[in-house]
Amino acid sequence: MPNSALVKSSGIPYATDITVGGHHLLADEPTDAGGADVGPTPRDLLLAALGSCTAITLRMYAQRKQWPLQDVAVTLSYGDESEPGTTRIKRDISLTGALDQEQRERLLQIANMCPLHKILTGKIEIPTKLAG
Repeated sequence: MPNSALVKSSGIPYATDITVGGHHLLADEPTDAGGADVGPTPRDLLLAALGSCTAITLRMYAQRKQWPLQDVAVTLSYGDESEPGTTRIKRDISLTGALDQEQRERLLQIANMCPLHKILTGKIEIPTKLAG
């Protein structure tokens, strides 16, 4: 079954109700942009999704290899746009556990193989139409 999300405007200006995979979230804009700040911005959700995907992928890989990875922390931020039309996302990964240098380097390689990283760095097409 393909993944899907349903996003609807809520009664709050700019806020949206998001239903995905049986879960419910809110997204909004900050008050200085006219929103009510009842949830993260869509740009922030994108960072959170990439960070979550990275951490989960690293945990799964380390578990499969039976490596002593105890914790993963991923810090993400948007970098400056050095080239017009290019969005730069900075990602810093902290690994906790008795990992040797070779394991740490391999986990860095694996971070770039998380499914969302592949989507964001690959070609993306978004066919859009009006429903109904």
